[in-house]
Amino acid sequence: MVLCSVVVTLVLSVQVMYLFLHTVKGTPFETPDQGKARLLTHWEQMDYGVQFTSSRKFLTISPIVLYILASFYTKYDATHFLVNTGSLLSVLLPKLPQFHGVRIFGINKY
Repeated sequence: MVLCSVVVTLVLSVQVMYLFLHTVKGTPFETPDQGKARLLTHWEQMDYGVQFTSSRKFLTISPIVLYILASFYTKYDATHFLVNTGSLLSVLLPKLPQFHGVRIFGINKY
């Protein structure tokens, strides 16, 4: 029971983070940027696009810490380890500076 709950916690938190930071575009309020923010995700707008700020570091390290804890509590079981690794990579890769403004296969382009 604990194994499943730890993995579900990691996967859900990672997917919610991906949804809110890397798929939702625009801003929930009026901005004075002449509409430039409507084409950027929340991650790309954060800290005016400056990489490696304290808030970005925190949002990058938090899924890694959850991954380490989930792997430890599942005793590095192969099935859980693959699920945990896949979910971690799905949220860490979009955070890399090389993917700033990149839309894979044109998904979420407009």
